[in-house]
Amino acid sequence: MMDLITPRSIIANLRVGTKKQALQELAKRASELTGQHERAVFDVLLERERLGTTGVGHGIAIPHGKLPNLDRVYGIFARLERPVEFDAIDEQPVDLMFLLLAPDSAGADHLKALARVSRLLRDTSMCEKLRGSDNADAIYALLTQTEASHAA
Repeated sequence: MMDLITPRSIIANLRVGTKKQALQELAKRASELTGQHERAVFDVLLERERLGTTGVGHGIAIPHGKLPNLDRVYGIFARLERPVEFDAIDEQPVDLMFLLLAPDSAGADHLKALARVSRLLRDTSMCEKLRGSDNADAIYALLTQTEASHAA
């Protein structure tokens, strides 16, 4: 995960009331981190949602998209203060979001990142820990620790 996120990629206590607001806030943070226009990021995310929800169930959403001028795959994690309706596949509201943005040319890297995030968030004890923390540094440590222990 360390190649996808930095401590600045974590939003520990996002206050939003709707799916749209959540995506707007993620687009804003993505804009700050990537230098891309906030509106361009938001449009890409909305377009992807129109194809089908990125709410994968169990309170988790993995919005993602591709943008032309990115230099690498970027991740942003948000823990929502209160779950929002997300049209998720299990119809449960979402409170954990992991945004992925990839360059147009990313190909398999984009899919590999998606698979890694999906695997990580399928771990129910990991999700419980993430939900139990409203500290960005602690969340960053949680998201990056498992990788360090698996690499050893």
